[in-house]
Amino acid sequence: MAGAIASATASMTALAQEAAANGDIPPAEGTPAAAGSGLTRQVFAPVDFARYAPKNAYDMLAQVPGFTIRDNEQLRGLGQATGNVLFNGERPSNKADDMFTQLSRIPAGNVERIEVVDGASLDIPGLSGQVANIIYRAGGLSGQFSWRPQFRAHHTDPLLTRGDISLRGRSGEVEYEASLSNLESARSGAGGLTLIRNGAGDVVERRDDVWDTHYDTPKLAGRITWDPAGDTVANFGGHYQRKYDRYREDGLRVAPGLPDRFRTVREKSDSWNYELGGDYQFGAGPGKLKLIGLRRFSREPYALEVVTTPADGSTVTGDRFAQTGDLGETIARGEYQWRMLGGDWQLSGEAAFNTLDNVASIAVLDPSGRFVDVPFEGGTGGVKEDRYEGLLSFGRKLTDKLSFQLTAGAEHSTIVQTGVNGLQRSFFRPKGSLTLAWAPASDFDASLKLRRRVLQLSFYDFLARAFLNDGNQNVSNNELRPQQDWSVEGEINKKIGPWGSTKLIFIYRDVEDRVDIIPVGDGEAVGNIAKSTAGAVNWTSTFNLDPAGLKGMKLDTTFLFQKSSLRDPFTGEKRQWNRFTDTVIEAALRHDIPGSDWAWGANAHYTHNQPAYRRQEVDRIWEGPVFADVFVEHKDVLGLTVRATVANILNARSRRDRTVYTGVRGASPIAFVEDRDRMIGPIFSFSVRGNI
Repeated sequence: MAGAIASATASMTALAQEAAANGDIPPAEGTPAAAGSGLTRQVFAPVDFARYAPKNAYDMLAQVPGFTIRDNEQLRGLGQATGNVLFNGERPSNKADDMFTQLSRIPAGNVERIEVVDGASLDIPGLSGQVANIIYRAGGLSGQFSWRPQFRAHHTDPLLTRGDISLRGRSGEVEYEASLSNLESARSGAGGLTLIRNGAGDVVERRDDVWDTHYDTPKLAGRITWDPAGDTVANFGGHYQRKYDRYREDGLRVAPGLPDRFRTVREKSDSWNYELGGDYQFGAGPGKLKLIGLRRFSREPYALEVVTTPADGSTVTGDRFAQTGDLGETIARGEYQWRMLGGDWQLSGEAAFNTLDNVASIAVLDPSGRFVDVPFEGGTGGVKEDRYEGLLSFGRKLTDKLSFQLTAGAEHSTIVQTGVNGLQRSFFRPKGSLTLAWAPASDFDASLKLRRRVLQLSFYDFLARAFLNDGNQNVSNNELRPQQDWSVEGEINKKIGPWGSTKLIFIYRDVEDRVDIIPVGDGEAVGNIAKSTAGAVNWTSTFNLDPAGLKGMKLDTTFLFQKSSLRDPFTGEKRQWNRFTDTVIEAALRHDIPGSDWAWGANAHYTHNQPAYRRQEVDRIWEGPVFADVFVEHKDVLGLTVRATVANILNARSRRDRTVYTGVRGASPIAFVEDRDRMIGPIFSFSVRGNI
């Protein structure tokens, strides 16, 4: 749930900083739908966003008051819709692109309007809460580009490769787009002291380490849409992507009675992946049928080497873990929609086939300087899952202010693990949801959703893996099961006139088979905990300060509080989930200076997360306590939007607090405590965005 709420909230706040505003025109307000349209619907025209000088659909949607973009959940297969953005009334039928990427490819000039309505009132099963429908149509060939370099004062190489370019056009009934993007690229690093203390609190070792990363993900993508008159529409798209991920760490370790030791860590994960998919919708009988196909594949080599060199010339030691995984997913899905009994019906069926073939090894550095393989049981093998799902949904308005949507069905899956202790298992699981949407006034709406979820597994978790940097290892576990839960999710939206809007989201999950680290034999592995719970309250608001006399200024705030509970499989005590984000507090102030093209702002966020728990350790890693940045922006430099940002102005640090026990924690004395405090330093970034 931390990923479903906290990550989405944090990314929305960060990405919202990219939107621009200008002048003293009131913020976008939208207009209610015409009388007789049922539940309240807000419609935003391009003129509502003129003050922001938007470059793409994302820039526009980010300025809709009170709306927070929610990406699709990473559930099994394609399933029903889980995000809150539609494109020309349809959900996207791909899995590789997030909402930000897809919205950023639509030039602002192609957007005809944005409609915001409660998802339960639509004919697309799975939607709830506020949903934005981007209505767009490409004309002649148009495009956009961005370049976003970044520089850090300490420990990190410059980032010069982050940017993107996209083109979109139309010829008759065919619309097409192409893009080349490396927006996910990053350079990061930190350096400083780590103190190692024994159980009595005495310092027994000092470490001075510096690490940095290089991460680039260039992706070439394209899409073609055929949209003739009538119910027929077809889409076909795909991408090819390379990922270059490098981590290096160099350090000196000093301990009484031992020679000084130089330690190097080198991690490399250069992979490639592709996705091909399409959908075809056409009229059939009293309704319309949509056929969807998707194929994804990823080759993922990985290697980690840790080498320690004593300064006195004694024996060099080292270890290496390497694996190569081939991941594949093939999905076929059909959806038939029709109207009957005053409402919208959909019958859907899906077949999904997922595979992993993995080869892993561990090697030890011998005195000659060569790595020699040693036995590594459980690291090599394969996992395959064949899954079939069927769902029937029905939704309709009960009154002009109240609607509901009901979905019921089930899935059957067979999981086969090959390699050591291979096993085949089959499962039958009910699935479904009930959603209610209530809009008693044009400035207030609420929704409530009860659903049964089945989450996707990482197939790597079935197999053994070594974490050499920390001296840990997971053994294999062929009994691993997908996590399931009963979820109650509510959303309340309230417009506060010219002052803006506020939204309250609450979630409660009753979880079965929570995926966590559990004891397996004499070791530990990724496994399941029978019962656990989690809850969250997320309050987000947009306050326009024009009524207070601060023209062109607005404040966005987020308060997220989460709590989880499970019975620790090693100690039997109650604790929260591994690395669970329990608190997020964010604020973003932006001032678009009236009568000019200038804007400035400041942003800050605080995040607190729970530790990770293993058999012999409790380990909390975080950065902070508070990240903050300031920026200045000009929205018309020869037609370009240019921004300069200074981030981490409050000197957030890279921290770690790790306690390792001699045996099972809770029943064994402390072996050592690792206290890390590394400097990140200021971060300077620059962005240039424009149209082609």
